[in-house]
Amino acid sequence: MKMYVISDNIDTKTGMRLAGIKGIVVHTKPEVEAAIREKIKDTDIGVLLITEKLGTLVPELIDHIKTVYQTPLIVEIPDRHGSTRGPESITRYVRDAVGLKL
Repeated sequence: MKMYVISDNIDTKTGMRLAGIKGIVVHTKPEVEAAIREKIKDTDIGVLLITEKLGTLVPELIDHIKTVYQTPLIVEIPDRHGSTRGPESITRYVRDAVGLKL
């Protein structure tokens, strides 16, 4: 299975490309939605990376895909400026996904 990145800046895309991960740079909500919808159809993609900034544009679509589709796994990543989430975000993610309070 492959990984693919949907980024809002060329630096993140370039960094991922150096790691062998192909991707695209988009900026608007319609572009993000189109890119996600196109890539979830590709059965070779197992992990779809998306920058946090773009994730805030389409949270409903990401939640829908996470609950309905088994693949790809969608992972929101920080961009070159760092994460906008607090340190408790991973704990909250595990609690929501697994149902266990850590």
